[in-house]
Amino acid sequence: MSDLLRSGRLRGAATFLLPALLLCALPFYLDAFWLRIGLFSMAAAIGAVGLSLLSGTAGQLSLGHAFFLAVGAYGYVWLAGEPGPGLPPAVAAVLAVLLAGAAGGLFSPVAGRVKGVYLGVATLALVFLGHHVLLTADSVTGGFNGRSVPPLELGGFTFAETDPELTVLGVPFGAEERLWYLGLALFALTWFTARGVLRGRPGRALAALRDSETAASVMGVPVARYRSSAFVVSSMYAGLAGVLLALSFRRVVPDYFSLLLSVDYLAMIVIGGLGSVAGATAGAVFVTALPLLMTRYADQLPLVATPGSGDGSIGPTEASRYLYGAAIVVILLYAPDGLHGLARRTRARLRRRPSVTGPPGTGPSSGAPSAETDTAGDTATTARAKEHTP
Repeated sequence: MSDLLRSGRLRGAATFLLPALLLCALPFYLDAFWLRIGLFSMAAAIGAVGLSLLSGTAGQLSLGHAFFLAVGAYGYVWLAGEPGPGLPPAVAAVLAVLLAGAAGGLFSPVAGRVKGVYLGVATLALVFLGHHVLLTADSVTGGFNGRSVPPLELGGFTFAETDPELTVLGVPFGAEERLWYLGLALFALTWFTARGVLRGRPGRALAALRDSETAASVMGVPVARYRSSAFVVSSMYAGLAGVLLALSFRRVVPDYFSLLLSVDYLAMIVIGGLGSVAGATAGAVFVTALPLLMTRYADQLPLVATPGSGDGSIGPTEASRYLYGAAIVVILLYAPDGLHGLARRTRARLRRRPSVTGPPGTGPSSGAPSAETDTAGDTATTARAKEHTP
């Protein structure tokens, strides 16, 4: 039994460590475009996990997620910038997340008493109200043109371009490379805290609340308090995503935080799988990366016009929305539990399939020579040129 437990722990550690090491190594090989896609995807995944806790686990529909992302983004910009208090960026980032949670707390009495489509309509008002405030409060938000984002500093280390340039193992580390590791740390924090919530007593209470409020009340679950708490936690995740988005974009504008952004987040959790951290992450990567990739390769795609061509064809952004709209329909028809459920069923089928072994001496442990060549001694010591954002 102890050997089985030990082997299970080893497999679990390997399942976590191998992807983590791969993600940590990517900045040494990828250019700025791919790193930016990863940064935007990590920020979207953080916000999608929060919405999944609210809509997928607690069963509360929200169309106001863009509002709380805006609170986090603009809260950081104002608290750390000028005009503003000019606080240290790390303190401003923490306060921006708490500010988003406070905004969710102010709305939580409504979330505690209203449910379903009525809550969706109520949160929809937040998006329109927030967009109006962002356009009119020029002294705080910069109005229509927005504001530039102060770079984050931690212990004297700046997550932006510096002079002289930082070089690690022969690779120049600009803003994208530095922010990549910050995004990984924030995403890891989101992943483990959300999984802890889902696997603990709060997760079971929220799931019972989603399935039947009457049964949850009979079991002693305070319905209104858990509804309100789920809304506050979801708002804080959205605020953290807003801070990372602001740092990645380096400029925030009101038009980005519109109703379309809230719809995008709903698409993320539906495609990935409601109530799943891994599913929300997969949906966030799909919805975020698709328009960026289609914009880059628009000249190679059929029926898609390059940005700014003005020939009346479908642009990459519109085409990407059509595609993941079609993906939502397919998911709802054939895989209602999303990509996460589809992957889980695929793994289960593979485990049930009998393994086929070949004749002795043909496996990877045989003495056959490897086709891989030894390139350990051919490492470059000079800095490798990489494309960076101006």
